[in-house]
Amino acid sequence: MSVKTVATTPFDGQKPGTSGLRKKVSVFRQPNYLENFVQSIFDSLEGFAGKTLVVGGDGRFYNRTAVQTILKMAAANGFGRAKVGQGGILSTPAVSCVIREHQAFGGIVLSASHNPGGPDEDFGIKYNVSAGGPAPEKVTNAIHARTQEISAYRILDAGDVDLDVPGEQTLGDMVVEVIDPVADYAALMEKLFDFDAIRAMFQGGFRMRFDAMHAVTGPYAREILENRLGAPAGTVMNGEPLEDFGGGHPDPNLVHAKELVEIMYGPDAPDLGAASDGDGDRNMILGPHTYVTPSDSLAILTANAHLAPGYAKGVAGVARSMPTSRAADRVAEKMGIAAYETPTGWKFFGNLLDAGKVTLCGEESFGTGSDHVREKDGLWAVLMWLNVLAARKEGVADILRAHWAEYGRTFYSRHDYEGLEGAAAEDLMNALRGKLSGLSGTTLGGRTVALADDFAYTDPVDGSVAEKQGIRIGFEDGARIVYRLSGTGTAGATLRVYIERYEPDPAKHEGDTQEALADLIGLSKEIADIPGKVGRDAPTVIT
Repeated sequence: MSVKTVATTPFDGQKPGTSGLRKKVSVFRQPNYLENFVQSIFDSLEGFAGKTLVVGGDGRFYNRTAVQTILKMAAANGFGRAKVGQGGILSTPAVSCVIREHQAFGGIVLSASHNPGGPDEDFGIKYNVSAGGPAPEKVTNAIHARTQEISAYRILDAGDVDLDVPGEQTLGDMVVEVIDPVADYAALMEKLFDFDAIRAMFQGGFRMRFDAMHAVTGPYAREILENRLGAPAGTVMNGEPLEDFGGGHPDPNLVHAKELVEIMYGPDAPDLGAASDGDGDRNMILGPHTYVTPSDSLAILTANAHLAPGYAKGVAGVARSMPTSRAADRVAEKMGIAAYETPTGWKFFGNLLDAGKVTLCGEESFGTGSDHVREKDGLWAVLMWLNVLAARKEGVADILRAHWAEYGRTFYSRHDYEGLEGAAAEDLMNALRGKLSGLSGTTLGGRTVALADDFAYTDPVDGSVAEKQGIRIGFEDGARIVYRLSGTGTAGATLRVYIERYEPDPAKHEGDTQEALADLIGLSKEIADIPGKVGRDAPTVIT
């Protein structure tokens, strides 16, 4: 085996977004495209000679090919050991878990998260640091800068590693250890949650359905829910990871998890319904005929975390992304703990978690997590809900309504306008920014504007600043509209509009969310002139 140095030239557009570099598979399959980006990662790091790199992904098309390339390049660049999930599989939270458990130098995650998979669909790659979380902006900026000037990459001239056989193999001077992708993660979950109480609940007749959406969490859910907790066989549906996710869209929301939703809103619905996404870092929670918004889920778990053994000492603080509803803030205020508002992107929670300022964090885009790893964690959220249900001995709907009665209800919805022409979407946002200075104190739709800004965040730990993170329009009555362009898609632009209204009166907590927000939804279109700017009268997806 010898190290080859291969001449190359830069590709445009290799700038990592909110969750790494995401493009169509056809883009990644261009000669040298993946290699350029991987070499740029290694060129941007220092001190990894002889250290351990964790590698794995969500099993989507091109995952196994990319793993082989990365292993050969890691060997050529001086890593001493690589831990790779069997079959090239590791959920995103499991990568973080393995990095932390084995004190690895870092890890490479191969995923486009909740985006579709297949030869004509999406692929993605990102680097995670030694704390287990996504690389901070100073690292991703360095990676991007390197992609613009790269002239060569290094790769070992060697055959492929057998990814399906557990144990150690060698690539040049590097040891490749193929590991059980579930073992470390499942062991961590057993430390955090009361498995005995949850097991007893299942033995008592509790029923649930977990939709793995033919994505990475299938093996994790089967091992933990069915094998360790005793849920009946078949509790996990769509549990076999497939390269194209069975032709579905592995996004755990009311639209794409249609099969689960029909079960939970049908006759004789199970006690709990849950789903996770392509790489296992998102979750959706349902009760019989009941949908729990991710914002409410974060607030409820914050209020009840002490019921789980791993959080019995209490919650230091809670963080949410700016577009996420402020339901968790009200819990934090009553508990006397800190609440932080960050830009969208899990990497912004990392410093807060590392510094011990927060214990739980979450995003409205179906992501919830805690300080147990440095990624959002879909199955963790499901297990936390199971622990809360077992401890409180109440149903999902009862817990949700009791929470609203104590803290008030935040009616909340996200409207996505997908596949927009990029220039038109940017024009809409720029036009909105131009209006901001004149909005404060004015009346819009019968509400007085109290806040109108383009959200900027100063990290309280390292002082770094992130600007232009979304446009906020807040009203004196607590209602809010937020506009933001998404950074997770690979085709066209996606405008996300977030609408919320706080209702303290329990007598007004029931009712349809879209009806409760109808006036604000209309106002959101009017303020931004969505029909005029992008030619859309209605959103593509409502969650």
